Amino acid sequence: MSPRLQRYYDKLSSIAYGGDYNPEQWTKEVWAEDAELMREAGVNLATVGIFSWAMAEPRPGEYDFGWLDEHLDRLAAGGQAVCLATMTASPPAWLSQRHPEILPVTEDGVRLSTGSRQHYCPSSPVYRDHAVRLATKVAERYGDHPALALWHIGNEYGCHISRHCYCDISAEAFRTWLQDRYGTIDALNDAWSTTFWSQRYDSFAEILPPRKAPSFRNPAQQIDFQRFSSDEMLKLYLAEKAVLDRITPDIPVTTNFVPVAKTLDLFKWAKEMDVVSYDSYPDPHDPGSAHLTAFSYDVMRGLKGGQPWLLMEQCTSAVNWRTRNGAKPRGRMELDSWQAVAHGADSILFFQWRQSRGGAEKYHAAMVPHGGRDTRTFRRVRELGADLAAHPELLGARPQRADAGLLFSWDNWWGLELLGTDSARPSQDVQQMDTALAHHKPLYDASVACDILPPDADLSAYKLLVVPNLYMVTEAQAQALEAWVEAGGTLLMSYFSGIVDEADRVHLGGYPAPFRRLLGLTVDEWDPLPQLGTIGLSYGPGATGSVWSEYVEPEGAETLATFTEGELAGRPAITRHRFGQGTAYYLATRPDEATMRDLLDEIRAQAGVAPVLAGLPEGVQARTRVTADGVERHVVLNHTDAEVTVAGRQIAARGVAVL
Repeated sequence: MSPRLQRYYDKLSSIAYGGDYNPEQWTKEVWAEDAELMREAGVNLATVGIFSWAMAEPRPGEYDFGWLDEHLDRLAAGGQAVCLATMTASPPAWLSQRHPEILPVTEDGVRLSTGSRQHYCPSSPVYRDHAVRLATKVAERYGDHPALALWHIGNEYGCHISRHCYCDISAEAFRTWLQDRYGTIDALNDAWSTTFWSQRYDSFAEILPPRKAPSFRNPAQQIDFQRFSSDEMLKLYLAEKAVLDRITPDIPVTTNFVPVAKTLDLFKWAKEMDVVSYDSYPDPHDPGSAHLTAFSYDVMRGLKGGQPWLLMEQCTSAVNWRTRNGAKPRGRMELDSWQAVAHGADSILFFQWRQSRGGAEKYHAAMVPHGGRDTRTFRRVRELGADLAAHPELLGARPQRADAGLLFSWDNWWGLELLGTDSARPSQDVQQMDTALAHHKPLYDASVACDILPPDADLSAYKLLVVPNLYMVTEAQAQALEAWVEAGGTLLMSYFSGIVDEADRVHLGGYPAPFRRLLGLTVDEWDPLPQLGTIGLSYGPGATGSVWSEYVEPEGAETLATFTEGELAGRPAITRHRFGQGTAYYLATRPDEATMRDLLDEIRAQAGVAPVLAGLPEGVQARTRVTADGVERHVVLNHTDAEVTVAGRQIAARGVAVL
């Protein structure tokens, strides 16, 4: 742990507990009650000032921090540490009125307006200059404040439509980014395959963002634009971080990621953060939300090699932005919170502390709802605070290293799913998150810990790798996977992997060219299935595949299961290839959920990958955190509606036990 991150931990005695605190929305009488209720609930960390730019700088160059001084002093007196925002997430109205060029432009040329949030072009030098100036003022004023524990830059970068801006300023920035990446226009023309459709460029000055066009836009251009957009957002973050590092070198820095989305390359972003922070909003109406949440938490844990992370936002009950906003049933808020702790979170924070009276999020539940103290929600908030405080040993405890890993890549995501409706792919049903979840769920159901890894990660500590639809892969990444299996690893790879390089150019020599030797096969032709279509498999009674099928020609691989229908009847659907000291399995379709579970149970057993705890009832998961003195703490999560018994302990429906 870095010394400045240790400083954050030194301000806490247990898992951080609290949420977004927006006292500027309320009167002094409410502030007094806030102090009392925070003590009652066990709040020890508040995030402050995220959307306060217009309060802090009501007019250009005129700063008013008196109101914030009072709030931070009160929090410090009450024993609450503060995660203080740089306040730059939502520019004030005066900035866009004076400089309308900061407003983002959509792909079809519409300039967006004020009246919401994140209404800025990421490439705008005007926005960036004003944001840096404000961050400087905030850091200079509060860098030595006793409440300050952590800096929070921006908020949910890339959350809204403004994540991609197509204005002329963005176009110029895109050209600069491309020139830095490729060096020469000839290199770009080669990477973008511009001999197709007469798209050749004579200079970088001719290039535009992939704006709305008559037909399919250049795929490589689209992928590069997504890389560029992620990097432009990162430049905003880094510009403010440079200020904070200079003025307050001892204070750690973070920003909060939205629920896993294809906007930002989080593996790249995480390198620039002292600690990863995440916002989690599972849908109570979605029966699969617990698994989606577990996968997302595994991503967060994997971003910095297993370092504990912070749950920066979640909701006590219903959100306000879905079509139908269901309330969390009894025990669900607590279970969601402990699930985060089990997967490595060192904070349980909410949006927000007190439910707003007006504005767009007034129906978003909070720790203190509109009904105040005497409500079901606040009673649960108070109980959860006490439960978390009862386990101080979990603060800073590292998640136990997993034996299984799943490869995940934002480059791959951008390659699989192009902008808008520009698919130009064999099947739009091949979606990164959908595929990743289908391959992760058998491990989740079996309570097997799984790290989410980038393709260029150090794989040496893993026994099993799951590789779902690694469509885009470099030669170096492919060679590393091959060497890892040859040295004794067990790999499961699915269809439509190893197809293109980083510029979306097909690897020639038969599909999947970089993996043919490893897998012991070639794919002669793809035959994606119709929407909701299935195809029979010989793996077991009732086994089927969905989404995809293909003509596999074994080149040393043995067939474990065949297709049983249509032209592919009798041809390989699931194969195994002994390669060096290891084994590579291949799926030419997506097996149904039960078949995928049976298959992965068998493969992981052969690889020596065991559940966190053996013999758990169905619907019960466990994850392990290891304390500083080496003690393993198993957090057991009962996601069912019935009481269960684990290791002699009775765990209530939607209940938790720490063993």
